Amino acid sequence: MWKRVILRDTAMEMTIDHYNEDSSTWDAFVASHNDSTNYHRYGWRKVIEKSFGHKTYYLTARDGNGEIQGLLPLTHMKSRLFGNFLVSLPFFNYGGLLCNDDETASALLDEAGRILGDVNADYAELRHLNVRRQELATKELKVTMILPLQNDDEAQWKALDAKVRNQVRKAEKSGLETVSGHLDLLDGFYEVFCRNMRDLGTPVYGRNFFQNVLETFPETTRIISVMLGDKAVASGILTWFRDSLEVPWASSISDHKNKCPNNMLYWEAIRFAIRNGSAKFDFGRSTPGEGTFIFKKQWGAKPVQLYWQYLLKDGERVPELNTKNPKYELAIKVWQRLPITLTKVLGPRIVKNIP
Repeated sequence: MWKRVILRDTAMEMTIDHYNEDSSTWDAFVASHNDSTNYHRYGWRKVIEKSFGHKTYYLTARDGNGEIQGLLPLTHMKSRLFGNFLVSLPFFNYGGLLCNDDETASALLDEAGRILGDVNADYAELRHLNVRRQELATKELKVTMILPLQNDDEAQWKALDAKVRNQVRKAEKSGLETVSGHLDLLDGFYEVFCRNMRDLGTPVYGRNFFQNVLETFPETTRIISVMLGDKAVASGILTWFRDSLEVPWASSISDHKNKCPNNMLYWEAIRFAIRNGSAKFDFGRSTPGEGTFIFKKQWGAKPVQLYWQYLLKDGERVPELNTKNPKYELAIKVWQRLPITLTKVLGPRIVKNIP
């Protein structure tokens, strides 16, 4: 599908393309742009479509020479429980517009609005880190926590708060050890993840989602697990892009909280990031003042504002799709009482529609 847009004030012709080529041209633009994030990479389209079956719209804006000047990845999600909407991108912290100029961004938003009407969706949610469109409704409820990294392990260790160092030492004295791997550690990671999500009252992703992530990005993903004997008690999946390493999925088993496995996990991930040449460690999004925010802050991480912006259908308000919404409180309490084996069956059917 093609749509031709003439920007008369700049006398520039631009074509909005529903991109369905191989990844090379898309990823070349992502690599060239200062504001790009990990989740602008084209491989995440494959992960979303293969794992969840959602329809995706990957939009590019090209100039008269056929050169990409901007892009916008969108995923369509629709369910009776959670509604009908577009997201860039669901399941991840970042996405949204990636453009060279405001005119290009406006052209991509126009096409997103047309798709919104075609699929009868209520809104499009754009998860911006570095981009803000003043005309869009905006939420500023979340931050991401970024830790600038030292040049080596020793300098990083000295920069840590004394309490954090003591917790890492406690984990070591408790007989915990770390292992690093890839698909070979997926089963152990998934068992810990399922247990933790059940305890939080959150539906769990299917194992195939994480397998698809690891297989799609074999060179920029890793699993680190904290072991007590032959059993994983904490585990996380690492992914990196440019100078930033992130742990988007990390869990620990609450029964072993007194041994501080989570602290050992994050310290080993930070050490890996330094050895990997990363300059920043991204702890992921949090709500200021809440428990995860405080945990990340004690490592020295600083908050960076996230801007979740909304293209709304006429008459629609900014959505409130979050666990603080009272209508989900009962569902969370029920979920926390379910057997883990049942959550593995039911969870993937539910979570596929939660962005």
